[in-house]
Amino acid sequence: MTAKPNPQDLLHDLLRAAKAAGAEAADALFVENVSASVSYRLGKLEEVERSEASDLGLRVFVGQKIAFVSSSDFSKEGVAALPERAVAMAKLAPEDKFACLAPRERLARSFPALDTEDPVEPSADTLVERARAVEGAAMAVKGITNSEGGGASYSRSAIALATSEGFFGRHAGTHHSIGVAVLAGEGTAMERDYDHVSVRHAGDLETPEAVGKRAGERTVARLGPRKIKSQAVPVVFDPRESAGLLGHLAGAISGAAIARGVSFLKDRLGQEIFATSITVIDDPHRVRGLRSKPFDGEGVANARTAMVENGVLKTWLLDCASAKQLGLQTTGHAARGTGGPPHPSSTNFHMLPGALSPEELMADIAEGFYVTELMGMGVNSVTGDYSRGATGFWIEKGKIAYPVSEVTIAGNLKEMYRALTPANDLVFRYGTNAPTCRIEGMTVAGA
Repeated sequence: MTAKPNPQDLLHDLLRAAKAAGAEAADALFVENVSASVSYRLGKLEEVERSEASDLGLRVFVGQKIAFVSSSDFSKEGVAALPERAVAMAKLAPEDKFACLAPRERLARSFPALDTEDPVEPSADTLVERARAVEGAAMAVKGITNSEGGGASYSRSAIALATSEGFFGRHAGTHHSIGVAVLAGEGTAMERDYDHVSVRHAGDLETPEAVGKRAGERTVARLGPRKIKSQAVPVVFDPRESAGLLGHLAGAISGAAIARGVSFLKDRLGQEIFATSITVIDDPHRVRGLRSKPFDGEGVANARTAMVENGVLKTWLLDCASAKQLGLQTTGHAARGTGGPPHPSSTNFHMLPGALSPEELMADIAEGFYVTELMGMGVNSVTGDYSRGATGFWIEKGKIAYPVSEVTIAGNLKEMYRALTPANDLVFRYGTNAPTCRIEGMTVAGA
């Protein structure tokens, strides 16, 4: 087995070889991944998996022509072949007038301590016990009749990046996850729900018993759903689903979408797109954040940024290429893998909480719909038209009344964002997070 060299030496050697082969500029990426997972169903261990992988990626520039090569062959011969191959490919490629390395003055010079790496890898026995416990707790809830399985996983990723502009940086992160999906009821009257949590450090995990119990209770609460008539009412999104509203925002303000003119927000920079009480943050430096990183995928210094401030759209998510295409500067939002170009991406993207509790947010709703799960992909990124299948609970006189199913909710994201009010219950559970959100006057189509 070929021993892996020091990442810094490996990447700098690659860059020197690329220059010697005829590249005018280059960058190189080294990625190591370790993952382990366990699945447990109906009280029996189903699967135990573990994998390790390392990849090397090289991007070279010959004028405005670029090429990418990647390899998992770390033998001396395998690594030595990459620069010559990449340069030969670049010479045959069409010109890309927007391709570029990050300018030297934008490169990160210091790296904040983000505490994203748990030094202790859990044993297989620990993962088995987490999976067993989370499913067992869900199955113990009265009314649960079947299980799709409980699971526990661990992963660690380490990334090293070097560029011919003089940048070198490394960061690593771990994830511990547990989750379960169960069913309640019998025959055609069965309902399904789930719960899942993921954290950087095992010490931050909720207990499997708490996660499993919550999944079971959510599932049982969905039994006996009713049908509703079509109408326009306030719609309240559970935090699991309100995060998706922010996901659509992240896609709409991606520099790549703006440069192509395929975003419903393409002409809204500097304008109000939410109520003035709303601020949306992207924070790559959140300590133990699930998407935290000390620099972006091009080595650019990144920082906490208000994407929307007091309702006003302040900036796009930009990497170097989309920034160049738009005549702007990168915002430090590049993400990348070993086999392709960087692209804009959010990190710890979240909406700041409002002033009201979820109960207060619903208190004046005579009739409305509380969404706990969305289905389908009915969102038009160009127009903002929104139509999704949904399940959840009907609201009557400000209170959750009964479960409902076979519902479609519809609107347009431009109007939905303007009519949105957040609650005060923001919790960082995912890469993109939002509190409970209320949107006025959405169309709810029932039976």
